[in-house]
Amino acid sequence: MPYRRLPNTDISRIKALKAAIEKSSRTDFQEVAVSMKTLSHAHKIVDKFEQLCNKYQLTFDTQVKANIAFQSKVKNVRMYLSHFIQVLYMCVARSEIKTEHLALYGLEDSNFVVPELNSNEQLLQWGEKIINGENKRVSQGGVPIYNPGIAKVNVMYILFKESYQTQQIHQKATTRVLNEVSEYRTEVDKTIFDIWEEVEKYNAEFPANERLDKNREYGLIYYYRKGETIE
Repeated sequence: MPYRRLPNTDISRIKALKAAIEKSSRTDFQEVAVSMKTLSHAHKIVDKFEQLCNKYQLTFDTQVKANIAFQSKVKNVRMYLSHFIQVLYMCVARSEIKTEHLALYGLEDSNFVVPELNSNEQLLQWGEKIINGENKRVSQGGVPIYNPGIAKVNVMYILFKESYQTQQIHQKATTRVLNEVSEYRTEVDKTIFDIWEEVEKYNAEFPANERLDKNREYGLIYYYRKGETIE
């Protein structure tokens, strides 16, 4: 005999609940295979679950859209920081800036190699170090580095940092709603299970072919093992 299996996606969960509700609404009251109590609960469940799924999709889409703009900020700040550090090294090599001043930027042990700027955390860390280091050196009477100037680097850093913080908010919102959806799936699956149990019990006396067809009208899903047929 074929076996039934609960839906494994949120779309199919909603579809299964709606199938049972719609079938019941088209059936004479005395012939409905699902109890009114279970149907009433299914109405509430599917409405809330669909709202949660739509809310998750909206927050996820917002996060994705914001991430596109964020990646542009990441690219810019990485480019400006890298360029500034390279210019700083050239100034040191030409003795325009003293080697010991590299310590102001946290680059005293860098061996004139640009530090890794691959992650957002590294960009935040090194952006703050470089900006503070240049401002401190200039405040001590040093000649500012130009092309790029630290003011431009600072603008790119602020835009990146603000966008990063915004993206963190989007990610937390998406994760929070996803957790709500995940937690509610337990109640959704229980409701579907209850409906299917009632339907199968109601149609138990019908012959196999007819019984399965009647059950499917309420959204039940059956699977056959390889080579298996209805007896």
